[in-house]
Amino acid sequence: MDTATTDPTVTGEGAGRAGRRRRFGARCAALLFTGVSVVVGCRTAGTDGVTPVPQLLAFLPWLLVPTAAGLLFTLRARWWTGAVWGVLLLALLAWFIEPYGRTDTPSGPPVAELRVLTSNVEFGQATEALIDAVRREEPDVVFVQECEYGCDAALKRELADAYPHREAVEGGGSEGSVVLSRFPLRAEDGVPGTMGMPAAVADVDGHAVRLQLAHPMPPLPGRVGLWRRELGRLRDAAAASDIPTVLAGDFNASQDHAAFRRLLDTGLRDAARLDGADRTPTWPSRTAPALGAQIDHVLVSEDFAADRARFLALPDTDHRALVVDLTLHAP
Repeated sequence: MDTATTDPTVTGEGAGRAGRRRRFGARCAALLFTGVSVVVGCRTAGTDGVTPVPQLLAFLPWLLVPTAAGLLFTLRARWWTGAVWGVLLLALLAWFIEPYGRTDTPSGPPVAELRVLTSNVEFGQATEALIDAVRREEPDVVFVQECEYGCDAALKRELADAYPHREAVEGGGSEGSVVLSRFPLRAEDGVPGTMGMPAAVADVDGHAVRLQLAHPMPPLPGRVGLWRRELGRLRDAAAASDIPTVLAGDFNASQDHAAFRRLLDTGLRDAARLDGADRTPTWPSRTAPALGAQIDHVLVSEDFAADRARFLALPDTDHRALVVDLTLHAP
């Protein structure tokens, strides 16, 4: 009668390989969870931290991917403490992905309407595409960032008849910015910054509305402090305004940045969120809407309702333009 035998050496080698695979999986999971935990920890603490945290915070929803991958590693490694760690991270990410800020609607009667368009034309490269979009969408107010000298001249030449009123900070490269308006404008002191952030008060059907263009420095390595200070100046300007306000542009920040949430804490509302489009990416346009961050915004005071937010893919710029219809309500 034959009998089956097992080689204890082979069995030991198999168990050793399985153990090494589990340890490798646990180490991979721990590495992924540690990186995600740093970012989520800063989000929980209400701070933007230091490089690379501000850059990663812009893509916070996509941290679900490494977290889920780490969770799979923990299951294969049978590392149950790690699995609890991963589930906790998933729960926190799901919580923070929820929209931030107020969405209550104005209680007074509507008194005026205006359509707003904001676009970063990337060193003026998308100027012609922007002009076509303006003619097609027919906004009442246009906020243009990175409008260098050639862009500024083209807007004057092509749109002066339709938009006779303007406020601008002239500059080359990314420094130039322009606000175009169908409504009469009164010049106001803008927000000082590395790049132009002009301001004006518009007469919208007899109602004064403050217009402020936003374009703070991005949170580049070594410049996070400057980015935070310039967003702080925008927050101070918003807090000081005592009339209906529209603050629009490329904020280089999303709702997952503490510096941007402090802007919303002044009482401003994100118009895209009011229309249910709070997580629609605007940058980088080459991967949006599949992957990206919403860093271009139209923020409005509590006097406004928002409708029909839409995002335009313009060629030759790394940002999508944002168009939204606003309704001004009486107090």
